[in-house]
Amino acid sequence: MSSFRKALKSQQKNHKERSQPVFRKHLGHLEKKKDYKLRADDYHKKQNTLAALQKKTLDKNPDEFYFKMVSSQLKDGVHVANKAKGTEEENTEEQRKVMRTQDIRYVEMKRVAEGKRIERLKSELHLLDADGKQKNGHTFYLDSKQEVADFDLASHLDTAPELVDRVYNRPTLHTLESQTIQGAVEPLVIKKLARQRKHQYKILSQRIDREKKMFVIGQKIQTRKDLHDKNKKVKVSKETVNASAVYKFEAKRKC
Repeated sequence: MSSFRKALKSQQKNHKERSQPVFRKHLGHLEKKKDYKLRADDYHKKQNTLAALQKKTLDKNPDEFYFKMVSSQLKDGVHVANKAKGTEEENTEEQRKVMRTQDIRYVEMKRVAEGKRIERLKSELHLLDADGKQKNGHTFYLDSKQEVADFDLASHLDTAPELVDRVYNRPTLHTLESQTIQGAVEPLVIKKLARQRKHQYKILSQRIDREKKMFVIGQKIQTRKDLHDKNKKVKVSKETVNASAVYKFEAKRKC
């Protein structure tokens, strides 16, 4: 019988789906039953969702209150928790990235290398005229008010008036008269050297900040490792951007 049915089917006419008539070609593809079914199901699903939301709104208690209503707010349709006053961000994005990918030995190695670069820069610059450096004081003691009124700083230091404001490389008049000046003396060259020195101070400041950040990251990684200890511990202070969390561990005698 199955072979007979197959033979009958082989002689049947192949029915083709009806296409869009020529005068309706501008309307696009002719919708079939399966296309209508998909569209109808999607429409009814959206209508049911709207009806459920409307019912939920009607059933809501107007006096309902949650504490999350105070500690969160709506931003761009998304609930975002408000940060309490006085709290700081625990980790910066840079700190989180390094802590996820590297271990404490790598961080310590980078910190030591940064410290060596800082020491080398400090030995070259001497920090004699760095911005923000505390100014040194120089007190002169005189015997009378008349001497205070007639006091001349350049003559007292035995140097040229143009060199009084210098905190270093301030030769005396005798040195200026007896020896030739070594180094740059032209104003343009002196300004260029000053710009280069200022740039070096800026690099030194950036390296010092980087070394401090690496030290904080190392402390945070070590603290996370210490938390795997099974001993009882109590948090003393929270973790901040500039410091790791502090825990107090229960004293345990080792036998």
